[in-house]
Amino acid sequence: MALILLTFFLVDIFLLFRFKKGFNASRKLPEKFSNSDENEVPLELQNEYPFSIQVKIIDEIPIQFQKRDFEYITEIETNENHSFNYQLRPTERGEYHFGKLIAYISSPLRIIAKRYNFEENQMVAVYPSYIQMKKYEFLAMSNRLTEFGLKKIRRIGHTMEFEQIKNYVAGDDVRTINWKATAKRAQLMVNQYQDEKSQPIYSILDLGRVMKMPFEELKLLDYAINSTLAFSNIALRKNDKAGLVTFSKKVETIVAASNKKTHLNTINESLYNITTKFTDSDFGYLYALIKRKITQRSLLILYTNFEHISAMKRQLPFLQAIAKHHLLITVFFENTELDELITDSAEDLQDIYHKTIAEKFAFEKRLIVKELENRGVHAILTKPQHLTVNVINKYLEFKAKGFI
Repeated sequence: MALILLTFFLVDIFLLFRFKKGFNASRKLPEKFSNSDENEVPLELQNEYPFSIQVKIIDEIPIQFQKRDFEYITEIETNENHSFNYQLRPTERGEYHFGKLIAYISSPLRIIAKRYNFEENQMVAVYPSYIQMKKYEFLAMSNRLTEFGLKKIRRIGHTMEFEQIKNYVAGDDVRTINWKATAKRAQLMVNQYQDEKSQPIYSILDLGRVMKMPFEELKLLDYAINSTLAFSNIALRKNDKAGLVTFSKKVETIVAASNKKTHLNTINESLYNITTKFTDSDFGYLYALIKRKITQRSLLILYTNFEHISAMKRQLPFLQAIAKHHLLITVFFENTELDELITDSAEDLQDIYHKTIAEKFAFEKRLIVKELENRGVHAILTKPQHLTVNVINKYLEFKAKGFI
């Protein structure tokens, strides 16, 4: 019996090791990953043995995912190419390093396995969510924005940017009739207007400690970054100029508003490198910089967070000063972690206490919105998951009303 086992053992060794390279595998990483989205990692396997094999694949996934149990087992026939994908969802921007792609090959005897190593030390950079950006761009181009919660905004008047004189057709606004042109042509002519273009629009990101708070494994700053990229793309598609400012104790980044074709890539590269600071942000310094650097009236979208009305009131004089010269929208976040406490029924005294505190925090957020609006500062209070939709809605609303 032992002799038979030894014979099979030697035969298995011979089958697997007589070919120097009987198997090949490769990991086809994309150029970059999209943060907070599911990204596909394709693997390609090729059996060059003259017999079918069993393959066990172990991929050394980057440490950021804290995943040490990845394993894939399959059967591959001789001279067959086999491919499959798995998905990874990063929640931080930066460089992600993959280790070895390890394959254990067994012959039909299944006694021993031969190890192969492939694709050691590959790196992929995780950028702000370009998948989300492309999704909103597609919806905008196909006029299907309502499918994702974007409102159809009725245009109020027009922005008075003249485009051309054209023949009157049924449905044209009679208030736009050009009487001089009508007299010359002896037929009704009307002035045609278009959306005012090339308006400067800045996304301003607070890098202070208030933006460090995580929701669904993603920091508030990363929600703001993903929203900024998607919104900047929409603004550029609308022929406006998009810019970027990031600040904490000082201004970290400033990208002047522009509508050049390559400008979105400039904004994307700037967003890739920023991170939150563990300090309170200086809104006074921000006001001074805006006054000095942004001289033309612009739409400013300020991503920050206020947990208490007292925190907002400390910054209110600076927000009001900015709003005197620019159209300012202050964006801050609902604490969605409190939703479960608010909606659940209270079972005992401790539950009543927790529910009361949660409702107090939620009510205070609504008070902040009311106070800002009363002081001439537009505000958006949003769940982190709905941030991009709400910002684009507000932008389209202001475009429709002729505010920008």
